[in-house]
Amino acid sequence: MNETVLQNKALTVLLAAVTIAFVWILLPYYGAVFWAVVLAIIFAPMQRNMLIRFGRRRNLAAGATLMVCLTIAILPVIIISVLLVQEGASLYQRIQSGNLDIAGYIEHGKNMLPAFAQNGLDRLGVGNLDGLRQKITQFAGQGSQYLATQAFSFGQGTFDFVVSFGIMLYVLFFFLREGPETARKVRQAVPLPEEQKRRLQLKFNRVVRATVKGNLLVAITQGALGGIIFWILGIPSALVWAVLMAFLSLLPAVGAGLVWGPVAVYYVATGMYWQGIILTAYGVLVIGLVDNVLRPILVGKDTRMPDYLILVSTLGGMAVFGLNGFVIGPLIAALFISSWAIFASTKPKVQLPD
Repeated sequence: MNETVLQNKALTVLLAAVTIAFVWILLPYYGAVFWAVVLAIIFAPMQRNMLIRFGRRRNLAAGATLMVCLTIAILPVIIISVLLVQEGASLYQRIQSGNLDIAGYIEHGKNMLPAFAQNGLDRLGVGNLDGLRQKITQFAGQGSQYLATQAFSFGQGTFDFVVSFGIMLYVLFFFLREGPETARKVRQAVPLPEEQKRRLQLKFNRVVRATVKGNLLVAITQGALGGIIFWILGIPSALVWAVLMAFLSLLPAVGAGLVWGPVAVYYVATGMYWQGIILTAYGVLVIGLVDNVLRPILVGKDTRMPDYLILVSTLGGMAVFGLNGFVIGPLIAALFISSWAIFASTKPKVQLPD
């Protein structure tokens, strides 16, 4: 009996040690492996359809699904990223050279305000426009330098990017091909009752699909709609603002209003009332409608988490894990809720005396 207990403890220590070592060696490419898992879960239904279409030939089905994934999910992100860097560099250069005088726009808007509002801004320290102009110029110079540095770093880190991208595609192919079998092996190794393991796996899959598909669809839609209205109104660098609105749309209850709201206020403050009214109406009725209608349907329905928890877990996840956190944060929160729900359901209930 003692020998058996000792063997079990030794096996537990061995499992812990090799697991920590395995996670440690995967850390440099955790993003590639993580997104391979996420994309494999999202495209699993397509993989099953491809498997039927290709007569159960797993390699052909996985290869076809991988090509579709590459075409509709990966290449557009790369193209938009390249265009964004170019557009952002151009915007910062225009600010630095003085062709785009943001401080001048702020000064013009301040002069359009009533006297009491201008005095209030002065008391808050916002009225020092010379200092504000200097800060904006300094920020523009830092932004231009940062973009130039990032462009140079990207050139130096091209090999690392290609390696990470290749690892993601390679792992994704095998996850698509052997996904059900891998999931079954992992489920068998988890020391929990089958019903509890099934609930956790379903929750994991639902949250990944809802968070990625739902949040990304909402973000892309809001960013595209915002970019269109900015382009129509003649606002410079509409692509940069569109991507920024899409990024902020990942945060529920905050969203793209942080971008189009101040622009609409500026239009009204500077006497361009029609532009301000059009942008405000468009932002509330069109961009805001996407967040209020699509997000609960695509995200909240499948995650079954309140909006405040999605917001906090998204912000916390992005603070810890970077951009990957908009998936990892809600996923951890959902598994936390599910795990405690399972624990509560298995805990014996205590009957109070009458």
